Parts: sequence; C-alpha cells; structure tokens
Amino acid sequence: MRQLEVSLVGFRAGVVRVLAAVLVMLLLCSGVWAQKNKKNQPAPDQPSPSMPMTPNDQIEHNIGEMLAAQQLGNLELMHKYYSDSATFVSSDYGPPIVGWKNWAEGYERQKAAFQQMQIVRRNTYIYLHADMAWATYQWDFSATLANGKFYDARGQTTLVFTKVGNDWLVVHNHTAVDCGSLAPVEPTPATTVTPAQPPQPKPQN
Repeated sequence: MRQLEVSLVGFRAGVVRVLAAVLVMLLLCSGVWAQKNKKNQPAPDQPSPSMPMTPNDQIEHNIGEMLAAQQLGNLELMHKYYSDSATFVSSDYGPPIVGWKNWAEGYERQKAAFQQMQIVRRNTYIYLHADMAWATYQWDFSATLANGKFYDARGQTTLVFTKVGNDWLVVHNHTAVDCGSLAPVEPTPATTVTPAQPPQPKPQN
C-alpha cells in the first residue's frame, strides 16, 4: 500500500513537471515567435521624395490653400500667400487698399457678419511671364449671416503674382462681384399721407 502511495506521489510529481515544462516551452516559443515575427516584418515604406511642382501647379495649389484659409478665417495662413505690400481692388468705387495689414483689418470686420461661408472656384486660367504670373477665375460665394439669413453672390477674381525666392506671392487682387447675382433689396413700402381735410362750416341756426 505504501509503495502504491509513493508511486502515485511520484506520478503526480512527474505530471506536474511535464506540465510545467510544456508551459515554459509555450511561453518561450511564443516569445521567440513574436520576436522572430517582429524581425520578419517589412520595414515601413520610406516616403518617396516629392516631385517639384511646376509654376502653374504651385500657383494653382496656392490659390486653393488661400481660399480654404479664407473660408476658415485663418488670416495667418492666408498671409503666407500674400506680399506685405499687396494691393486690393474691389468692384465698388472705393480707392484701392494698400498693404496686407490694412486689408486684413477690413476682412476681420466683415467676417463678424458671417457665421459660415463657402467659396467654389471654377474656370481658373494661369499665365506666366518670367518671374511674374497672373491668374483669373470665377467663384460662387454662399454664406449664412449672423442673423440666420442666407447670402449668395458670384463674381471673378484676377490675381497678380511675383516670384520671391521659391515662392509665388500675390501682389495684387482684383475681385469683382456680379451685381446681378445679389438678392434684390426689398423696397420699403411708401407711407401714404392723407391730406388733412379743411374744417366743415357749422350750420347756422
């Protein structure tokens, strides 16, 4: 009987040792497999060097970024594409605005009237001449005013660029609004004034 108990104890101890050995092997194998798998993973693709853009592509890109910044109200990003001495002409009869700073101040005042805005550009044409370029395009502008009303307009813009180093900067912006696209102003109804009636004579008794 005692030999049987000793045999069972020895058998259990052997099973425990086998299970422990299997567990250790599993742990080691999984660690080695993970390390091996990590080593066999391909190295991340190195970013390919970007191809230099042509002047036309760079100007096209700049116009898109500039209009996106204008919609977001990001003056700092807009300024990246404008010369400090740029001039701005609009379709009204006011004098040209000289200098980025002066234009930005007016833009900040006008922006307060809009909750959100969207500009869609189409029919862009770009012309190059040495270190000068000009671009013209049509645009559709839609916005929601601060009072909740909608505002729509369309027009066209001509930009004049000069090359400074490797950058093309806007030195002149001429934006004209198609007055026919603006919502007509509702006329104020005229107030009818009824002339005073002269006093009627009292009948004689």
